[in-house]
Amino acid sequence: MNKVITIGREFGSGGRELGRRLAEKLGYAYYDQEIVQEIAKRTELSEGYVHQILEKKPIVSYPIHVGGSFHMTSGYQGDHGLSVFREQCNILREMAEQSNCVIVGRCADYILRDMNPFRIFVYADMESKLARCRAKGEVDEQLTDKAMIQQIKNVDKQRARYYEFCTDQKWGDRQHYDLCVNTSNVEIKRVVSILSKMFE
Repeated sequence: MNKVITIGREFGSGGRELGRRLAEKLGYAYYDQEIVQEIAKRTELSEGYVHQILEKKPIVSYPIHVGGSFHMTSGYQGDHGLSVFREQCNILREMAEQSNCVIVGRCADYILRDMNPFRIFVYADMESKLARCRAKGEVDEQLTDKAMIQQIKNVDKQRARYYEFCTDQKWGDRQHYDLCVNTSNVEIKRVVSILSKMFE
């Protein structure tokens, strides 16, 4: 069975960079936005719409736990959401079966739980997240610190809603991860250098 590493992360924590650098260090495949692109291709929905479903606002009004039933009455307004969730599950499994890989987000830790992925959650204090967002230009540079902090909180709230909507598990709860990494005031390259030794 291939080795699969999943990365859950708070916005601004450097989780995406950590995942990419770790994949490069280990020679693993890396999947992030590619998942959204593939879902859009298979469902014939726009990437923007797929991204909205996956990270911003669930379409249906009650939890759909991945691996459970997706059966609903025909014509229900959540059909697009269900289609995206189905394809997400299929694509993640296909990717994990192809080679060793690092997958960022997308509830991969839960969806691929029968493949025993190594589940990492990346977090940081607000000061570090704010500094990282400013340095990487991940938010509007014209925003005040107060407005940017609110935006960071909003993104994390959306991610938590989506994760809990799909898994019925609490996002960021250490019980659901094999390793939680605090990147506050730490260079991501240094974290990856240490972390990679666990998989070599």
